[in-house]
Amino acid sequence: MDHSRAPVLEAVHRYRADGYLSFLPPGHKQGRGVDPRVAEVVGRDVFASDVILMNGIDDRAMSRGVLARAEDLMADAVGASRAFFSTCGSSLSVKSAMLSVAGPGEKLLLSRNAHKSVVAGVIISGVEPVWVHPRWDGRLHLAHPPGPDAVEANLELHPDAKGMLLITPTDYGTCGAIRETARLCHARGLPLIVDEAWGAHLPFHPDLPTWAMNAEADLCVTSVHKMGNGLEQGSVFHLQGDRVDPEVLAARADLLGTTSPSSLIFAGLDGWRRQMVEHGRELLDRAIELAKATRADLSAIPGIKVMERPDFVGPGLADDQDPLKIVLDLAELGRSGYDVNNWLRDEHRVDLGLSDHRRVTAQLTVADDEETASRLVAAIRSLAERADELPAAKPIDLPGPGELELEQALLPRDAFFGPTEDVEPGQAVGRIAAEMISPYPPGVPAVLPGERITRTVLDYLLSGLDAGMYVPDPADVRLRTLRVVAS
Repeated sequence: MDHSRAPVLEAVHRYRADGYLSFLPPGHKQGRGVDPRVAEVVGRDVFASDVILMNGIDDRAMSRGVLARAEDLMADAVGASRAFFSTCGSSLSVKSAMLSVAGPGEKLLLSRNAHKSVVAGVIISGVEPVWVHPRWDGRLHLAHPPGPDAVEANLELHPDAKGMLLITPTDYGTCGAIRETARLCHARGLPLIVDEAWGAHLPFHPDLPTWAMNAEADLCVTSVHKMGNGLEQGSVFHLQGDRVDPEVLAARADLLGTTSPSSLIFAGLDGWRRQMVEHGRELLDRAIELAKATRADLSAIPGIKVMERPDFVGPGLADDQDPLKIVLDLAELGRSGYDVNNWLRDEHRVDLGLSDHRRVTAQLTVADDEETASRLVAAIRSLAERADELPAAKPIDLPGPGELELEQALLPRDAFFGPTEDVEPGQAVGRIAAEMISPYPPGVPAVLPGERITRTVLDYLLSGLDAGMYVPDPADVRLRTLRVVAS
């Protein structure tokens, strides 16, 4: 296929150049009606390129196949049979994938370290989850994707399961054994879905962890906006083989997706594919070398421990790790990742993503260069020199191995939609949760609807909140009350 072409971008350009006049949405009419104060901040070209898909960049019957050709090019670029663009992020894509494999009352194996969007899919669909627990590093208090042994044990216990959803990489960049997991599923005629939201770049360089399609997964979800050059909410799900019906998948996506998709987001996906096919190896070569050099510079800073591959990969741990994720352990400084994240933003205008009780994570992408890496290193060096300006890390009651594995007493859907009441924390122990409670990022719920709340998990959450943890999804974000199933 001709990967120099970018059908969505070309259609947007043609629409603008040919002077079409629109009397349908969007109402800003290519920016003519936008408040100048808005245009001054985000740029008038954003609005000029915000064109509707149907009877806009394509005709009323979509006969030009603009989107279809862009999706075909994406599939060809990464070795998939089909690709589906989504403008609602991987939060929607993963729900569509789940619903294409299992329906109400049917069982689906799910990594328990799943993002809250997966849990939302369980609640919406009425699927009965079979939670496969992650590999837990009790020394560093890190969860890695579940291993094939845990998957196989659950497949034996639940022969009526319809498939498996594996989350890899994690927000720390740690990866699971996709190929071995796929073969366990395939031996039973079941599909493997991989939530690879953090892995959009993986198909384009051999020194990165194995891309799910190359590892025999049936269906894979990627967030191009996370590690790629797409706009926020740009997601693609990829399909191969015959274990998932593409027409069923398309119908599920249509059921959940917007009827007003953004051509801007489609254009970002289209352009990212072209860029990576033409220049991805070279760009990722530079990014990987930059990450290596940045790790060396950060390792030279007193009090900063740069976590390396042996910290993540090994027996009982992860199977691989993305080198573009730089995880810094702050234990020697005695400061929490929550406070360090805030301090770096306030003092140096440097924003990091994931932070926990002792770590922060910086992701490098093809967009980074020596200047941005040097600024990161300078900010971390300043942190080490001025660490006494930050409070000492508050203690958190961290659960031991197995203590985050709560009893699923009700289906998540039944607990979420059933009668509920709000109780004080002291009254919540032993009760069945009716809401998600997810430290964010990464947004992996510590408590799910339908799970029985334990003192250990409650103490972890309350002490974490006191130490700076952010928990956005419960009804009371400070957990002065918890929403439980009414007794």
